[in-house]
Amino acid sequence: MQLAPSASRSRALPMAIALAFGLGLPLAPVSGSALEGPAPAKPGEATAPAAAAKPRVVIVATGGTIAGAGADAANSATYQAAKVPVDKLIAAVPAIAQIAEVRGEQAFQIASESFTNAQLIQLAKQVSALVKRDDVDGVVITHGTDTVEETAYFLDLVVKTDKPIVMVASMRPSTAISADGALNLLDAVVVAGAKDSRAKGVLLTMNDEIQAGRDSTKRVNIKPSAFFSQWGPLGMVVEGKTYWFRAPVKRHGTTSEFDIETIDSLPDVAIVYGSGNMHPEPYTSAVAGGAKAIIHAGTGNGSVAGYLVDTLKDIRSKGVQIIRSSRVGDGFVLRNAEQPDDKYDWVVAHDLNPQKAKILAAVALTKTQDTKELQRIFWEY
Repeated sequence: MQLAPSASRSRALPMAIALAFGLGLPLAPVSGSALEGPAPAKPGEATAPAAAAKPRVVIVATGGTIAGAGADAANSATYQAAKVPVDKLIAAVPAIAQIAEVRGEQAFQIASESFTNAQLIQLAKQVSALVKRDDVDGVVITHGTDTVEETAYFLDLVVKTDKPIVMVASMRPSTAISADGALNLLDAVVVAGAKDSRAKGVLLTMNDEIQAGRDSTKRVNIKPSAFFSQWGPLGMVVEGKTYWFRAPVKRHGTTSEFDIETIDSLPDVAIVYGSGNMHPEPYTSAVAGGAKAIIHAGTGNGSVAGYLVDTLKDIRSKGVQIIRSSRVGDGFVLRNAEQPDDKYDWVVAHDLNPQKAKILAAVALTKTQDTKELQRIFWEY
């Protein structure tokens, strides 16, 4: 039987009192109007403020697995990358519309291993132009996982803004069972639209984590939990909300001395991977091919085999920079440990892995050839 409003109120009050006694809670006076809810506003009275405007986010698509498609839903590692255009990526995640006003731009449609310096520069100039606009609050960039860490670090160095720039990728194509791209994209839009994401540098959002673009690196090639930072994530995204636990301290964005508006090309930088029983030809061939710096991805603390020292000293005497990094996943290379860097006029990459050291070296060489200045840059960035 449906009760009249007055009867409902007469029963609700004793029930509330009984519940309070049962829980041992103190009683407070309860009026009938409180049970009825707020009265409608009278003409001329102020009403509650309207909901805050949604952030305006641009999604720039470059291809990659997040835009990939496989022949079967069981194919999570066998597929074609860069098949789905940006408008379909956005349409596949309708919940995005509840979080932000989004629009898409298709920068490239390629697998990320095919990125070149020219495309890095083109993308950075496109993103730089977007963040200068008053109608853009944040930018999301969809990207392949193979080189997303390099692109993220490059943008971190050269795009001068405090607005959020968020890289996003996926390890499984959209056609796979348990594809991770849709949630990653949703989380990236959340991060790009959040005011507390500002001034934290370029970010990477995957697997519910918010990683610093500078620090994160791909360590697993077949699992959604592919990206790690030895210093830990900056935060997490859970059910559409950001949670932050630390902030980056290295120079980036508006504090960077580099600016994509003044960069139209990058010098060639080579990486030579360290191992036992090495030969000098990879180093000398890199120089012959035009490399202006060589990242030595050495064993341990960026170690250089004794039989290679003279080769690297000779290369440095010809004006090519030698930068000691390490093939080890964590830790950092100590200057003047293992090798007398001051004596040989070499640079150490600090905690940057070889591929990130390559990005910073290329950017730094657009400003200086001085070894001491290069070492300062590796300490600060």
